[in-house]
Amino acid sequence: MQQNKKDMNNEEPNIHNFDLNIIYEYFSETARQGPGNGKETLKALGFIDGLTEKSKIADIGCGTGGQTMVLGENTPCEMIIGVDNCHDFIHQFKQNAQIKNLQDRVKGIVGNMENLPFQKEDFDLIWSEGAIYNIGFERGLNEWRKFLKPGGYIAVTENTWFTEERPAEIQEFWHKIYPEIDTISNKVAQMQKAGYLPIATYILPETIWTDYYTWQTFRRESFLKKYKGNKTIEEFIVSQQYEAELYYKYKAYYGYMFYIGKKM
Repeated sequence: MQQNKKDMNNEEPNIHNFDLNIIYEYFSETARQGPGNGKETLKALGFIDGLTEKSKIADIGCGTGGQTMVLGENTPCEMIIGVDNCHDFIHQFKQNAQIKNLQDRVKGIVGNMENLPFQKEDFDLIWSEGAIYNIGFERGLNEWRKFLKPGGYIAVTENTWFTEERPAEIQEFWHKIYPEIDTISNKVAQMQKAGYLPIATYILPETIWTDYYTWQTFRRESFLKKYKGNKTIEEFIVSQQYEAELYYKYKAYYGYMFYIGKKM
């Protein structure tokens, strides 16, 4: 993400052209900061074998911890550490853990996924929903592998092309935001090259997107009301609405995939 303002006359609106503080505040009032839900977290968790009371999980790019809490409630692991670079998200994360009485096992820390404060082979499972794109899918798989024990798992969601060809409008939009967006077969090949045995690869349902954008419909209204007359905020809202419109127009061509691999 880039901390700069967007010139609406020179380029298409997108979230990456705004100050991070705007982005963080906008997404602070939701359990998840990207498409996903508890049902899909549980489905992915079903592919992970061998977790015990001695196991440890890292949730990288955890946000306010929507999926982290699901992991805490549905695994016996002694420790689950959520990492995010937003202090406000981690503050909410800790509050959520207390509300669910998970604070003894589910911990939130402020950290950068490019320089994680972990030791070699610390974890049995690394999780990352809607966040690995911040470092890049291939780089994340490679750099995070050292933190997994032999036979440990990685489970991430990644925006992916469903077809080999797609309309120019959506192609240009996503390649500008995330040049590493690619096809399913290429993503699986990257996982294998990074030293993982692919365990499961599947498309997440459209409902994770429609629910995500439905929430934003109400959030946009409250955000505009709070910052009435603020041109930067107005442009940010336009960027979010434009992204939603593109999804409904081109959802046959892309979406989130879950990629689950086992360290070899």
